Amino acid sequence: MGVTVTFIIPRLTPMDPVQSTLNRILAYSQFMEPEAAEKMKETLKDLYGLKGTVVQQYFRFWGHLITGDLGPSLSQFPRPVVEVIGTSLPWTAGLLLFSTIIAWVLGLLIGGLTGYFSARRWARVVDVIVMAIYPIPYYIMAFVLVILFTYILPIFPSLGGVGIGMKPMLSLKFFGSVIKHGFLPAFSLIIVTIGWRFLSMKAMVSTIVGSDYVTYAEAARLPWRKILISYVMRNSMLPQVTDLALSLGIIFSGALITEYVFSYPGIGQILYTAIMQGDYNLIMGITVFSIIGIATAALAIDLMYPLFDPRIRYK
Repeated sequence: MGVTVTFIIPRLTPMDPVQSTLNRILAYSQFMEPEAAEKMKETLKDLYGLKGTVVQQYFRFWGHLITGDLGPSLSQFPRPVVEVIGTSLPWTAGLLLFSTIIAWVLGLLIGGLTGYFSARRWARVVDVIVMAIYPIPYYIMAFVLVILFTYILPIFPSLGGVGIGMKPMLSLKFFGSVIKHGFLPAFSLIIVTIGWRFLSMKAMVSTIVGSDYVTYAEAARLPWRKILISYVMRNSMLPQVTDLALSLGIIFSGALITEYVFSYPGIGQILYTAIMQGDYNLIMGITVFSIIGIATAALAIDLMYPLFDPRIRYK
């Protein structure tokens, strides 16, 4: 369904990618015969899967997709779409994996402690801070961090994923440069994402704290650490695991926006270029990879359920 929607939406836009490419080619050439221009137009239609009716294009697209052929990229011609995505995918995957895990763990930990010790003054202060940060969109937080830490306090670089001229290698210098360039994009995702985790975990913990078995454990004078970890936190984590699987798509879209703000060499940067230049093949290729990636990650999280809930067993 997602692939079908992705196939249809670009074709509803007024942009003609074939004519745009032809105009760019004609702009760099002095003269072209009308017959040659028409032949080139037909060739471009065939390259970008725009030849024939929409129904023919759709079935032809699925035929190429099954064989792993997504065609050439219009914006980076003649590079194949798979090669373009393969270059940027590791950057997005690393950024998304790191920021998602950190935000999830911190959100559960801070939310659980704040919900359990809700009467403490520090818990109320944390609650106010998170409520102030939670509504901020991804791109606003990214712009704020860029202004603060690249212009006012020039601590981190404002763009790129690694130092200029550096090539991937197994060295501390390379990994240090990757961490330095990726810190602000990851930090912006963590700050914004942690808000929802905090609020949902705090609400769940506040409900569980008033349950009978927690009241009985407190009356039995069990240590508060035992009650918090074994009774409250563990039972509160189950809905959070499900929520993590369901929210991966939203986190992924936030990562794409953040990548564009920081000029990070991930999927978000090439997706923006593809949309601006009407690169149908690249748009559909990125969408297909994102659908498969998010669905696979959600399946992996579901398969991890027995680690959190011993009542569940897969047969």
